[in-house]
Amino acid sequence: MIEAELKACVQTPDETLRRLDERAVGRAEVYQDTYYDTVGEELGSRDEELRVRTVHSAGETRTVLTYKGAPVDEASGSKPEHETRVEDAQAVYAMLRGLGYVATVVLEKRCRNYTFEAQGRQMLATLVRVPELDGTFLELETLVEEKDVPRALADIRETLAELGIGEADLTRQLYTDAVKARRNGLLDV
Repeated sequence: MIEAELKACVQTPDETLRRLDERAVGRAEVYQDTYYDTVGEELGSRDEELRVRTVHSAGETRTVLTYKGAPVDEASGSKPEHETRVEDAQAVYAMLRGLGYVATVVLEKRCRNYTFEAQGRQMLATLVRVPELDGTFLELETLVEEKDVPRALADIRETLAELGIGEADLTRQLYTDAVKARRNGLLDV
């Protein structure tokens, strides 16, 4: 399946939060993400991602291993995604290191997740704050077959408009790139 997704910089976080709360009950979660690549950054050069994410929420901690392939839609960056839950995060870290992967960036995302139906699709809206970055972001996604990506993205755009998010608010900047730039003093955000 393809994760058809758009991300936006939120101009009025309180208003967006209010609109999301009208659609569904939000779940507060904190993501601890570790991204991996080869020493030669082969995955990054192909715009692929390998991530271990530990999610902390009320009463539960879970870890998932995710591989995202190269984008199938350049404008949005929508990618095929393969994810599985893992029992032992430390074992997965050791396996990846043993296979020659290195951690390229570790970051935290503070999220509020909303699952709801819109435009006839199951959608996940995630309101995101990354402590190292200024601003609030909104990710809106749905899982579809590759042939349905253009229509799904149109539905996502329509839902974003209903949430007060315009086309000018959309961004393709990756959190990993922004955090790396911030840590290297190249980004003043």
